[in-house]
Amino acid sequence: MLKKERFRRFLDYFTLNFPEPKTELAYGNPYELLVAVILSAQCTDKRVNLVTPPLFERFPTPESLAASTVEEVFLYIRSVSYPNNKAKHLVGMARLLVAEFGGDVPASVEELQRLPGVGRKTAHVITSLIFNQPTMAVDTHVFRVSKRLGLASPRATTPLAVEKELTAHIPGEHVPKAHHWLILHGRYVCVARSPKCEICALRDFCQYYEKFVAGTKKGTALPVEEPVP
Repeated sequence: MLKKERFRRFLDYFTLNFPEPKTELAYGNPYELLVAVILSAQCTDKRVNLVTPPLFERFPTPESLAASTVEEVFLYIRSVSYPNNKAKHLVGMARLLVAEFGGDVPASVEELQRLPGVGRKTAHVITSLIFNQPTMAVDTHVFRVSKRLGLASPRATTPLAVEKELTAHIPGEHVPKAHHWLILHGRYVCVARSPKCEICALRDFCQYYEKFVAGTKKGTALPVEEPVP
């Protein structure tokens, strides 16, 4: 099957069955989303959502977070992964956000990446969710699922390479949604180990299923390297 056809089948399925996908991170405004996404690095959304309510109650604005200390913020986020680094990032982010942007979350990827704790993936999540820009954040789920489905080629061995292939074939208006489609599919169906092919609605055009489940190499794991974003 040609790649163009795979993309068409992918878009047709999700636009029909999941037309309005949502992030599983809980937030009420751009500042809260920025904090939540920084905390979510190598951590589950479920854990982040347990941590953020008391954190946002104590620090409801960038100004209040900027006036805090790393030690105090650590007490609120110590159950997430890498709490020491993330506490430093959050305080540094808030101080720069207040000093350089008047407390408003910037709308450009370049400006967002100036903030501590914000890399390309995080910046793309913010610009996609808040500003509806056609930016594709590639985390481990997006990387894995796009490779298995055959949307990304074997030559795409980095998150940036996968991002470029996906955005080259997905219409701009669908890119923000496609990010969530790939994440949620990877989180609940196309899991890293023992993917649930038996319940997957995409298996009839999935490259992984064709080669390693329905084919002669049944049971063999697909050799896909998953980079840490």
